[in-house]
Amino acid sequence: MLVNGQQITMQKEISVSEFLKMEGYDMERVIVEKNGSVIAKKSFDTEILYDGDRIEIVHFVGGG
Repeated sequence: MLVNGQQITMQKEISVSEFLKMEGYDMERVIVEKNGSVIAKKSFDTEILYDGDRIEIVHFVGGG
């Protein structure tokens, strides 16, 4: 799987929410695109990531 341009080897298919938790992302502050399509937050638990997928994760950071 390619995540933000970096190759990641997956041991098994996992949901978007599992992957985000594993990588330490705050699910309320990200947008995830899988193979060119944005995934709705309500689908993070059911959308499965597979080894050949291309994932882009945008993480919003507050500041001022």
